[in-house]
This record gives sequence, structure tokens and C-alpha cells, in this order.
Amino acid sequence: MRLDVTNNYMPSESEEYMCVKHLDYFRDKLQDWKQEIISNSKLTLESLQEKNSFPDDTDRASSETDRSVELRSRDRQRKLISKIDKALKKIDEDEYGFCEETGDPIGLARLEARPTATLSVEAQERHERNEKIYRFK
Repeated sequence: MRLDVTNNYMPSESEEYMCVKHLDYFRDKLQDWKQEIISNSKLTLESLQEKNSFPDDTDRASSETDRSVELRSRDRQRKLISKIDKALKKIDEDEYGFCEETGDPIGLARLEARPTATLSVEAQERHERNEKIYRFK
């Protein structure tokens, strides 16, 4: 049973971590974010389908560069939707908000800033340090 969490609600450290209010808040936040991405993607597709003919090679090259940048951006957005879907699934399974490596709480501030986070700050830093070490070997 979902609670009606108003737009004014902000999760608080004084509440039980990942209580129903927290889960509903982050579910709504993630769903809204996903809808925004989908809406923007539709607008992008419409603009990409417009036929533009440019007599000037420079204008045509500039337009093609813009299209390429936009397509790369949309690809990143597509990957983000996948992360959002995974986070929503974790909410449904009561696993949201906990580090995949340690099982510790990720923290409300981190989830507010990055609702798709799967690692605590400490685990993420450790992961990034290891990534740097292996990249330079």
C-alpha cells in the first residue's frame, strides 16, 4: 500500500531509513525522471526526423555534428533509463537504498543527489581507486 507523498515531502534522517515514505518518495522521483527523459527523447526523435537540406557544406557539417552529439546524449539517456528501472525494481523488492557491496545504507543525501546510486560513498570511492590502479598498470 503506497502512501500519498506530497511534493513538499523530503525524506528525513529522523525517520526510519527506507521507511514507506522514503520508498514512495524515491519511487516518485525516479518515475518522474524517467518520464522526463522519455518526453525529451520523443522531442529529439521528432527533430532528428526533420529533413534539413543545407546548400552550404559548412552548415551541413555543423548540423551533422549536432545530430551526432544529440544521438550520443540520447544513448546515455537510454542507459540511464535502464539504471532507473533497476532502482525501481530494487524499491519493489525492498532492497533500495543499500550498498550492493557492503549492505550498508547508502544515505539519503547521496540518494537525493543520485537516486540510481548502488554503492555507498565509501564503496564508490574504493571502486574508483581500484579502477585508477588497474587503468595505469
